[in-house]
Amino acid sequence: MPYHIIYINYIFSGMSQKHTIAFYNIENLFDTKDDANTYDDDFLPHSAKRWTTKRYQNKLRKLGQVITQIGEDDVDSPPAIVGLAEVENKQVVQDLIEGKYLRHYNYDIVHYDSSDERGIDVALIYNTDVFEVSHSEPFAVYLTKEDGSRDYTRDVLLVSGRLNDEQTHIIVNHWSSRRQGEKETEHKRLAASDTVNRVVEVLNKNYDNPKIIVMGDFNDTPQNRSLISLEEKSNLYNPFKKISTRDKGSLNHNFEWHLFDQILISTNFFDATSTKFNLSEADIYNSQFLTQYHGKFKGQPFRTYVGKRYKGGYSDHFPVYIELKKDN
Repeated sequence: MPYHIIYINYIFSGMSQKHTIAFYNIENLFDTKDDANTYDDDFLPHSAKRWTTKRYQNKLRKLGQVITQIGEDDVDSPPAIVGLAEVENKQVVQDLIEGKYLRHYNYDIVHYDSSDERGIDVALIYNTDVFEVSHSEPFAVYLTKEDGSRDYTRDVLLVSGRLNDEQTHIIVNHWSSRRQGEKETEHKRLAASDTVNRVVEVLNKNYDNPKIIVMGDFNDTPQNRSLISLEEKSNLYNPFKKISTRDKGSLNHNFEWHLFDQILISTNFFDATSTKFNLSEADIYNSQFLTQYHGKFKGQPFRTYVGKRYKGGYSDHFPVYIELKKDN
């Protein structure tokens, strides 16, 4: 085994007493193959967007680079756990973790195909040296259209396992967008919030004082009803309430910042008798290299596409993360 791989695994095995937990909406990670079961027509080599293998590989490299750097400077390893949104299938996630920047870390994948009408799913990647998965399960968010037919959206993903020998449950989300208007679509995000609350209720029945991390692109801010419901009904703490300002967010729309990407934790993370972990940091990873560097969009996320125009960037979202510090 090459020396550098031995060294990396040694770092992951326990020198760091902090673990980064992250979430990243990676903006339409599609492969270049036509899939009859997904709406991927825009992401094919001969489509208007001209989504070629070269562009796909470039995006994989860029995303891998970002993921290795998410977190604080004093954490000497990439995130232990990363929730992902907007992936077409398991293979694109596999391509991501096998790429230049992530291949030397022991990442594995949890992914389920959903019935989302855009053909995108959520997924979780995790370092197997730090997190051991014991159970995973998707939960559908039940929505209907005006005519009573089913309106399909992304599933809520539950992944349970042991984070450094402590039972921990991760819930990954990508709630319905505001494309048709914030108020007009609010009921969809409230339905997703109700689904998460039901998942937490199941966890509380099956586990004694479960430690829960809820992450996602919620398409709502910490002040919206859907997120407040998670806090109140599932007894969760949202550290991103203190981060959201007019000048800071995880995405920018019409020159306004929004903090739609967040990570919440169960309040027992603050109970020293319940866990050896404590929350030491929560933030947006908005390093300058992830931003547009000139023009009227300077400082905004450097996107892969703007409409059908290829920009070659990373994503239209910044990642978000928390740091969990483990006491000896």
